[in-house]
Amino acid sequence: MTLTASETRLSQADGMRYGLRMNKTPPPGDRIAKVLARAGVASRREAERMIEAGRVTVNGKAIDSPALNVTAKDKIAVDGKPVSEPEPSRLWLYHKPSGLVTTTRDEKGRATIFDKLPEDMPRVMSVGRLDLNSEGLLLLTNDGGIKRKLELPSTGWLRKYRVRLNGRPKDEDFAPLRKGLVIDGERFLPMDVSLDRQQGANAWLTIGLREGKNREIRRAIEDIGFTVNRLLRVSYGPFQLGNLKPGEVEEIRRRVMRDQLGLEAEADAPVKRPARAQRKRPVVGKKPRK
Repeated sequence: MTLTASETRLSQADGMRYGLRMNKTPPPGDRIAKVLARAGVASRREAERMIEAGRVTVNGKAIDSPALNVTAKDKIAVDGKPVSEPEPSRLWLYHKPSGLVTTTRDEKGRATIFDKLPEDMPRVMSVGRLDLNSEGLLLLTNDGGIKRKLELPSTGWLRKYRVRLNGRPKDEDFAPLRKGLVIDGERFLPMDVSLDRQQGANAWLTIGLREGKNREIRRAIEDIGFTVNRLLRVSYGPFQLGNLKPGEVEEIRRRVMRDQLGLEAEADAPVKRPARAQRKRPVVGKKPRK
């Protein structure tokens, strides 16, 4: 017997309430939070919060638990607006300028990356974050599943940064970073650090790490007695910043996504070339006029 979305929710809830073991065949479809993430509405975690807040309906009825499977026959809406069929997974490179917040909204009213993206971009989510004063490569996707996959520590992709700090450090000063630090009770994994050159009162480093803790590089550098005054991410796993200029966006081709992310084969979508984010509607694929 196939259960409807509402029946599935009730049967699962009853099983949890009475401590019963549900030995029935798993219901068809996918979990509602996964479907919302796949449709580009939000990440799975954010979708679960939206569900708990009563903002999601299935077949006209509000749900309050993500423990629900839905199929293509179910009608899903968020805040009263129907959720469209998931689009093919897409991924973009974005050169985040310094001074932008990597969140959809900022409680202090500061500009976010989403305020500055080209207007013809679809709804996207950032893969991880770069803090306010950091710049460089940020991956954007319309697929919450890809976002989650690339953010998992188990993915283990190396992220490389060009770092400028004030002072005249010696190579041995970075031994604690290479060994791994504990700062305020938080453990940082060993980093790859190379001292590239001294430029006046500043030194340039290349730092590679495999995790993305809040302000990790800045905190580690401060812990050994120096201060970062510029931080630029130049790569995230196999994806490179290259010659992308601040504010520009470039879509990654489907075949590259398949190779790097292990996605199922789909037809290549038209790839739009770098576009600089502007207040006026830009045309992605053409260079902005100077």
